[in-house]
Amino acid sequence: MRLSSAIIACAFLAGAFLLAASAASADSRVFIVANQADGYGVDECLARGEKCGAHAARSYCQSREFAQATAYRRVDPEEVTGAIPKDGGDRCSGHGCGEYVAITCQR
Repeated sequence: MRLSSAIIACAFLAGAFLLAASAASADSRVFIVANQADGYGVDECLARGEKCGAHAARSYCQSREFAQATAYRRVDPEEVTGAIPKDGGDRCSGHGCGEYVAITCQR
């Protein structure tokens, strides 16, 4: 009886360890990037979270050594406290200035 209890306890601990290890390997990070109008509409696809932005978001993540993009959307500068300058940083003019996109990447 004791041996079976010990085996069950070891199996439970091993399962908990594997679960914790898999959660740690699922590293994700949110990148906030300027929504630059490129003339191709990619900026609108990303900002609206439309399917057409998936390739651009995935490419962005892969360029930073992440496997995939799990989400992308427009963010208001007020959502990111203190990280985005009020004047937009760069002196840009035209469509898309002062707009930002959040891309969530996962390893």
